Amino acid sequence: MKKLQLNRGDVLISKPNIIGDVTFNRSVILLAHIDDGGVVGFIINKPLDFNLEELIPEIEENFKIFNGGPVEQENLYFIHDVPHLITGSVEIKNGIYWGGSFDMIINLINTKQITSENIKFFLGYSGWDTFQLKSEIVLDTWIIDSTTKANDILNSLRDGKYWQEKMKKLGGEYLLWSNAPDNPNCN
Repeated sequence: MKKLQLNRGDVLISKPNIIGDVTFNRSVILLAHIDDGGVVGFIINKPLDFNLEELIPEIEENFKIFNGGPVEQENLYFIHDVPHLITGSVEIKNGIYWGGSFDMIINLINTKQITSENIKFFLGYSGWDTFQLKSEIVLDTWIIDSTTKANDILNSLRDGKYWQEKMKKLGGEYLLWSNAPDNPNCN
């Protein structure tokens, strides 16, 4: 029986497939909020082709922006590990926080008090109603990982291979997928 109990801070790893949703294929998603109304998460392994200073000119540092998911892609979201510096933060799980005062973030970045190792930015988020996500899990679309640490999440994209690393750790039938190309036609 598949684990159906989801918790904030769990990580969803998309199951390998050759035909799939472009947004969620090879995605690793941090679940940031869960209640009876639904689930909010952020794709943590899909950087976009532009950076934060292109969106917010008053920021003087070059931070990557990630595709957080298909919902509200015109909005900027962030997770971090410095709640003592950013008021209004909400703990997701064990040292990783969501949101807070964006005005403070601009100043903290410009004064180099926080770096890209402390914070990740997302355009959009991934959202489901609770029953929809549980149905996807029952249909074997996602692997639930409750063991990923906050530090791993914030440093997940140093080499852009986080999904592949997760496949290698899972081993067995997933090991083959860790080296497969994104598009099997490119093989």
